[in-house]
Amino acid sequence: MKVNIYYGGRGLLEDPTLYVINKMEQVLVELQVEVTLYNIYEQKNQISMLPQTLKDADGIILATTVEWLGIGGYMNQFLDACWLYADKTSLATTYMQPVVMSTTYGEREAMVTLENAWAILGGLPCAGFCGYVEDLKEFRENAEYAHIIEKKVEALYRTISQHTKGLPTSNQAVTRSISRTAQLELSPQESEQLSRFVSDDEYVQTQKADIADLTSMFRDMMGQKQEDSTNEYINDFKIHFRGNKDFTAKYLFMIDGKTQPLFVYANGEQLECRYGREDNIDVYMKLSAAIMDNIVAGRETFQRAFSVGDMTAKGNFKTLRMLDEIFPFSD
Repeated sequence: MKVNIYYGGRGLLEDPTLYVINKMEQVLVELQVEVTLYNIYEQKNQISMLPQTLKDADGIILATTVEWLGIGGYMNQFLDACWLYADKTSLATTYMQPVVMSTTYGEREAMVTLENAWAILGGLPCAGFCGYVEDLKEFRENAEYAHIIEKKVEALYRTISQHTKGLPTSNQAVTRSISRTAQLELSPQESEQLSRFVSDDEYVQTQKADIADLTSMFRDMMGQKQEDSTNEYINDFKIHFRGNKDFTAKYLFMIDGKTQPLFVYANGEQLECRYGREDNIDVYMKLSAAIMDNIVAGRETFQRAFSVGDMTAKGNFKTLRMLDEIFPFSD
């Protein structure tokens, strides 16, 4: 039999949980159980890798200390890593005994938190124990307390060896029906590989740098695209402009997808062309970008687009007909 102990405290000498798990380890060794202790605080940069150590364990002990509120940050991070990276199939056959010592109020709530977390992960919680310790010296010297700890460890041993089953819980039902996390569907091997990458600070920093470079590149591309979009069609009108010194007109094109209309001012042999709103317009036109593309490419004319209904216009229609003369795109 193999049992892993995961300690989620800070490793302080006066931490009563250290005394408890040391006592538990002694009893398990006497029962010929292979015991491995993981001090989570010593592996805080490798927490994402710890769930891989669960695969070969028949049972585990989650031990933590309530110093002011809850189960503590290290244990929370470990349980988060189990949710993200652990092999859920393996957890389904793994027993867990919660052990919580407190130097303040809240040991019972913390023990229930560990039980609920393991049930949601799909594991097999078994009876744990908790206690409040005001004086560590008195607690260590109390033979009755030591006897209680030994009995709890023996109960864990019997539970694992006999493969004791428990009644179904609502936590398990809720997990199956509604508890979902947005995450990739990965195989256990892929989850293990991902956890290694996450725990590799150099790899993570390299990935962040690559993402930043890509973000910068795409931002530049989008900026260039936006800049090109603001000048779209303007050069086409300027290149194909054939001014008439006796003709002056102001046109406004409302092109679908453009936030600003295209203003075209033919003033004799001078041309002003830009995006923006203007007053005193002679002809207003509305058309799609696809139709405008066809016109500036010479595949269509303004008059034909208006005749077949691809472009709507409002204003002086004689001035509208002059568009194809001063802008001969098909030439």
